[in-house]
Amino acid sequence: MTVKRGDVVAGEVVVGVDAGATSSRVAVHALDGTRLGYGKAGGGNPSSHGVEAAAAAIGAALGQALDGVDPSWVTRSVAGVAGTTVGFDLVLAKVWADHGIAAGPRLMNDVPIAYAAGSAAPSGTLLLSGTGAVAARVTDRELGLLSDGLGWLLGDAGSGFWIGRQAAKAVVHALGRGEPAGPLSELVVGSFLGDERGPTPRREAERIVRLAQADRTVLGPLSALVSQAATAGDPMAVDIAERAAAHLAETVARVYDGGPIVLAGSVLTTPGPVRQAVRTLLERRWDAQVSTARDGAGAAAWLAALDLLPSGAAERLHAAFTG
Repeated sequence: MTVKRGDVVAGEVVVGVDAGATSSRVAVHALDGTRLGYGKAGGGNPSSHGVEAAAAAIGAALGQALDGVDPSWVTRSVAGVAGTTVGFDLVLAKVWADHGIAAGPRLMNDVPIAYAAGSAAPSGTLLLSGTGAVAARVTDRELGLLSDGLGWLLGDAGSGFWIGRQAAKAVVHALGRGEPAGPLSELVVGSFLGDERGPTPRREAERIVRLAQADRTVLGPLSALVSQAATAGDPMAVDIAERAAAHLAETVARVYDGGPIVLAGSVLTTPGPVRQAVRTLLERRWDAQVSTARDGAGAAAWLAALDLLPSGAAERLHAAFTG
């Protein structure tokens, strides 16, 4: 007898995982794209958090996503995991087994997952700018050439961290020169010092430098302040946003070989001057189709379903999985 849950036939369920340093997301879908469950937990990057903690986070998200879904119905799974380590596929296979799923997920680099979240085309380019920045050529849904992604100290030009560092640098030098405070300066000083200002602009600059040196992670969030100030027309912020966009476009240029370009990461999926400038530069330079990545876990589920879908159905159902 065929078992059904609503209109979903048993054996027609796929699981997708999008696990990064910040969060792990799991989507459960029927083959027609219907979302049956979704879960979110902590970071699932084993390089950042360790294998045990990363697996536990992914498992927690999987448990949420399977709520009300018979795990025996799951036939395919794809896990896109940042910072994968040797043997992590076997670790996830045990997590899947503990949740009643017979076969573990196919482990993939998270870059093709992010690309698939924005395009159904098998080949194209991903440009990601979040905390870090990287461009990648994707060929037949497999990771190809990479550009940048070399880390906060020596690379990641145009990333959120790069933008935030440029903002802090510009502001402390302006304070050191005693220049009048513009919108970006006010926002950055307020972010670091709150109401504890003075006694002189130079002293404020020195305090900001000490705070940034003590904890570099405070710089990345400043990118949102650059966007806010640039939208208001602050020249310092506009200059930083334009330089970030130029760096990101050049990062793409080193790997682009035709096809669509997908924008991913918080800097490029959030409306603002950097995203708009990047889109303009890319479309003008290559007349390319530029799209924005949507849900990565849904994209992983779509990749898991590809071999099970009827001919011609994959592109039609892409939006249902990723939307």
